[in-house]
Amino acid sequence: MRIIPAIDIIDGKCVRLTKGVFETKKIYNENPLEVAKKFEAAGIEYLHLVDLDGAKAKEIINYKVLEQIASKTSLKIDFGGGLKSNEDLHIAFNSGAKQVTGGSIAVNDEKTFEGWISKYGGTKIILGADCKDEKIAISGWLEKSNLDVTPFIKTYQKKGIQYVICTDISKDGMLEGPSFELYRKIISECTTSQDQAIKLIASGGVSSVQDINKLEDLGCEAVIIGKALYEGKISLRDLETQM
Repeated sequence: MRIIPAIDIIDGKCVRLTKGVFETKKIYNENPLEVAKKFEAAGIEYLHLVDLDGAKAKEIINYKVLEQIASKTSLKIDFGGGLKSNEDLHIAFNSGAKQVTGGSIAVNDEKTFEGWISKYGGTKIILGADCKDEKIAISGWLEKSNLDVTPFIKTYQKKGIQYVICTDISKDGMLEGPSFELYRKIISECTTSQDQAIKLIASGGVSSVQDINKLEDLGCEAVIIGKALYEGKISLRDLETQM
């Protein structure tokens, strides 16, 4: 299973939120590149980079941070937050993203998002399926839709999506364990055959190596780890043993 550390950006700084609430912002480092280089030095290959300013503003904001990390490390970056137009997508890829995540746009502008899938393929476009009470949340988690998470994923699976990042918002930043039952349900309902299985990327609540192992046993393709790393619940050395 792939291990993917997260860097969330507000005002160009590396931060974490709790349950997506912007008022809970905690700054961990004012230099995201420094953090990214530490990940790279530990043997990490992947990075989940989120433009929280962009998610709130509904347009890409912190692409310079993406550009800096992409040009000065070898990390394979998936980038999300505020991608609402073809121009935003071009900026993200031109700034060095290997994959981009679309969440709100997949709800609010299906035609554009389907165009991205058609043009770039299901390996470069990731579906962001973040939810609360199994209802899809959008706009930096500030709004909850009436869409159920599993049917939402299945709809885009039929349109070519392969990778899905799913965060249970109630677990995010709580360090109390991931939403195992939710992931079990998604994997079960979105797998018709091995060739058509969703590559599910779990995110939110990871607090220990045991959580990582359990997610792997469930069949998750990858796990995103944020606050547990920054708070020292999981060390980079711990991750080295998982890779």
